[in-house]
Amino acid sequence: MTTSSTPLFPLRNVSQLVEDIENLTQEIQQLYCQDDIPWIVGVSWGKDSTAVLQLIWNAIASLPLEKRHKTIHVITTDTFVENPIVSAWVRKCIKNLKEATKQQNMPVKPHLLHPSLKETFWVCLIGRGYPAPRNGFRWCTDRMKIQPVNYFIRDMVRAHGETIIVLGARKAESSIRAATLKKHTAGRLRDHLSPNPRLINSVVYTPIEDWRNDEVWIYLMQWENPWGHSNKELFAMYRGATADKECPLVVDTSTPSCGDSRLGCWVCTMVNKDKSMEAMIQNDEEKEWLQPLLDLRNELDIQDDRDKRDFRRIYGRVELFGSDKIEPIPGPYTKYWREHWLRRVLQAQVEVRQNAPEDMKDITLITMEELSEIRRIWLEEKHEFDDSLPRIYEEVTGQPFEDPRPGVGNRLLGSDEWDVLAEICGDDGMHLELMAKLLDTERQYYTKSRRTGIYGDLEKCFDTSSRSKDDAIGNAHLKRNLKTAVEDGDIESIKQQLTDDNSHKDIKTVKEKLKSNPPQNHQQQLSLSWGSIKFGNQPSE
Repeated sequence: MTTSSTPLFPLRNVSQLVEDIENLTQEIQQLYCQDDIPWIVGVSWGKDSTAVLQLIWNAIASLPLEKRHKTIHVITTDTFVENPIVSAWVRKCIKNLKEATKQQNMPVKPHLLHPSLKETFWVCLIGRGYPAPRNGFRWCTDRMKIQPVNYFIRDMVRAHGETIIVLGARKAESSIRAATLKKHTAGRLRDHLSPNPRLINSVVYTPIEDWRNDEVWIYLMQWENPWGHSNKELFAMYRGATADKECPLVVDTSTPSCGDSRLGCWVCTMVNKDKSMEAMIQNDEEKEWLQPLLDLRNELDIQDDRDKRDFRRIYGRVELFGSDKIEPIPGPYTKYWREHWLRRVLQAQVEVRQNAPEDMKDITLITMEELSEIRRIWLEEKHEFDDSLPRIYEEVTGQPFEDPRPGVGNRLLGSDEWDVLAEICGDDGMHLELMAKLLDTERQYYTKSRRTGIYGDLEKCFDTSSRSKDDAIGNAHLKRNLKTAVEDGDIESIKQQLTDDNSHKDIKTVKEKLKSNPPQNHQQQLSLSWGSIKFGNQPSE
């Protein structure tokens, strides 16, 4: 016996779709006219958000001028690492939208949002050394997409008290999106209106949540774009980003749709392959200039990159994980690999500028402001006073690096001092790192009128860089074992760890010196440190 189940998205004929569009038009008009709450339409200029904006535009355009009483804010986020074809498309759409709003007296105001300079992709990856995003460490989405939108929405809430956020989310996009929309249905105020769990005083409006991919395309192709843009160009862009070049409008449940192609950040390593860019290059000879971007993205997408990363976390501490095999959690990219990724991005930028069509010759993969911030992080936070960024920039581009921040290059320590220090330290990378941190920390305090805090910062240099890799990992294992023994109440194990482990002589030395030479007064106790214990008995010159 066979049982038939009701499909999640039942097929509708064209007349039923037209009826749904008419009902949505009335719903949009009623929501718009009933209060003064501003609307914020999130638009990526893909098929779904374009369809939603077109629905809203047509509905509001049908109202008389006196009823168009509140502004509809259209927001788009540019992460600076969007697919260049899509980025150019977005700017063209925004330009057309601005012109159409003036001509048709529409209360629509577009906004192009960006992540803050300190949160851009290259500042985080090349500057701080964040590894390429993974499911376990997806640091990019919140910094580059969510935060700029949330800041804008919060500003609107502060100014007006409430907002209505309009999105093109659809259940047919994915099972995760369907589950999310279903979860929000429980708290709905009315059809298609849900409270925003992340932002107070904001509700989310999703008018096309039940539409299928083919219905979105039918609407875009059969209803003329009201702000003068060509939806056929959008269709062609999706078609070019699909591997089989198929993008049917009327399909059955087994037919693929070009809605499955992904148009997003060209550096994204959250997916196995950038199928959209691969398809663009494969389907169109005029887009072969994108190949350096694809090559760089694939080079970043490495499953095991431990050999490129520090054995310590970004704050300098060794942390362990695992149950059967306990090993350090890998940290940020090392200095060598951060410089390598900088060189690769600049090389890709030079190559695409040489081969791109005329309208894309000024393409910028990494901005001068981002380069300046990366340089600041390397110099001030990582104490790499060899200042390698200008040298790498000039080697790759053939042009001198002009830092937007004046006076950055006027420093007491530079590449010459770094080379001398590297020669003294030889192959001991940790020794070089410690000496560089100590020297640069002293330099940073040199120009200050008050040097309060210098001893604490110097102590941090020893805490993070005074041990070799093996000693630091061994010390982390010792701490872990001690913590486990304390939790289990194993006193004998604690004693053995502190007295018999020859691999941690520094701990025993500290204990012995404290016993044989205890501090005589409170002031001496305050001044006691790792450095004073280790070097206190050595004769001074």
